[in-house]
Amino acid sequence: MDLFSPKHLLIVLLVVLVVFGTKKLRTIGSDLGQAVRGFKESMKEGERDAEAPPPPVEARQLPAQERDKAAAGEKAPATEKTSV
Repeated sequence: MDLFSPKHLLIVLLVVLVVFGTKKLRTIGSDLGQAVRGFKESMKEGERDAEAPPPPVEARQLPAQERDKAAAGEKAPATEKTSV
């Protein structure tokens, strides 16, 4: 006995039709179609973005004082917390 025979699938389809109704099934179908279309568009956009070269990153320059500290290996002064 086949689990997914046409006879069984027809019975399941009829039960779903009775439970949800034709209007609700049409709404679900159109919503599902829109979701699939949106997903495909997002995938295509992602592929286009992946193929495009990344924008150039601008180098950020530190002020002279911070640059000298970084070159010397010093850390910025930490703030001390005092308990009251």
